[in-house]
Amino acid sequence: MLASGAAQAETVTIAAMGDSLTAGYGLPQGDGFVAQLQRWLQEQGANVTLVNAGVSGDTTAGGRSRVDWTLTPEVDAMIVALGGNDYLRGIDPAVSRANLDAILAAGDAAGVRMLLVGIEAGGNYGPAYKTAFDGIYTDLAAQYDLPLYPDFFDGLRAAAGSQDGIAPYMQADGIHPNAQGVATIVADIGPLILDLIDATRPPDATFAQ
Repeated sequence: MLASGAAQAETVTIAAMGDSLTAGYGLPQGDGFVAQLQRWLQEQGANVTLVNAGVSGDTTAGGRSRVDWTLTPEVDAMIVALGGNDYLRGIDPAVSRANLDAILAAGDAAGVRMLLVGIEAGGNYGPAYKTAFDGIYTDLAAQYDLPLYPDFFDGLRAAAGSQDGIAPYMQADGIHPNAQGVATIVADIGPLILDLIDATRPPDATFAQ
């Protein structure tokens, strides 16, 4: 799929707001999520610039505190991929929800298109916590009428066939994907980013077949 001449003239700038999964923790700079996604999108013919707004260790509160200066005038769209550290720390899902709500409200006020990327909680804090945490993403995506990629690791599970099978795609810490894992995630989420780019362009700057 190649961009038309009009689309090629319009570079779309996307801020990827997230934590260590977005920042590329433990990987050479060229193997992280943002770098691999940038290459993948360009291979599809997209004229796009990705801004790595990932901060290792960041929580939804950290994202909320920096969203305003992340949304610089040149940013056309934003990927919001936060919540993993909230879950690891057992933060009250109501607090995480309020923070993500504020981030999305800021993006909405700035007039940028957004993609929300969730993270699925495990069962270690009990079923009530898991239900409340997982519901944050589906509820907010519906509230703001946003596309939702349900879980950052969905592509790995799909490739591996199960949660237990994702180990070869992970770094030794079992939390962060290795370069192959990132490539697998990028290939799975990439079409949604292409849709985000397409939705961000003016009506006369659509992709040509």
